[in-house]
Amino acid sequence: MEWIHELFQQYGYYVVLVGLLLEYIALPFPGEPTLAYAGFLSHQGDLSLPILIMLSFIGTSVGMTFQYFLGNKLGMPFIQKYGKYVFLTQKKIDVTKMWFDTYGYFLIFIAFFIPGVRHFTGYFAGIINLPFRRFAMTIYSGALFWVSFFLIGGYWLGENLEEIFQILGQHIWKILFGIIIITLLTRFRKNIKHMILKRIN
Repeated sequence: MEWIHELFQQYGYYVVLVGLLLEYIALPFPGEPTLAYAGFLSHQGDLSLPILIMLSFIGTSVGMTFQYFLGNKLGMPFIQKYGKYVFLTQKKIDVTKMWFDTYGYFLIFIAFFIPGVRHFTGYFAGIINLPFRRFAMTIYSGALFWVSFFLIGGYWLGENLEEIFQILGQHIWKILFGIIIITLLTRFRKNIKHMILKRIN
């Protein structure tokens, strides 16, 4: 955490704006720890939480939008050939495709919480020509939820950040499974209600 603290000391709000933008272009940057620590700094009064949320949202959204248009313009062959130079390996491509085949648009929202997948989601959405309007609605709402989750979490739990990330690392897939189940239940609640009423009647 010390080097993240040094970054904020030198560059302030630019850390989340530029750092998250670079992360979603697929350059290595620890998004979650940085957001959580920024939230902790806002709790101490060093930074403003609303400004952090706004700038983090902008950086993430611009990065994901760049991914989409680059993937749409250059296509899969280019990404497969040159993606390795920005850590977009064939394994990550295959994993993202598997998740897309399973969850479709829903993946775009939950991908922010899936290590190794979110950095390629925008590229893949562009490559397979998902309609931009629907992509944008999903990605921007997901971005806002993701940055707010870690910033507000850091704001309230900042003094225990290292322990929290250790716990998250141990239980990340359980957490993701819970998020998926809750979201699917919310999304299909009308169908579920209809099926239950049909059986009762």
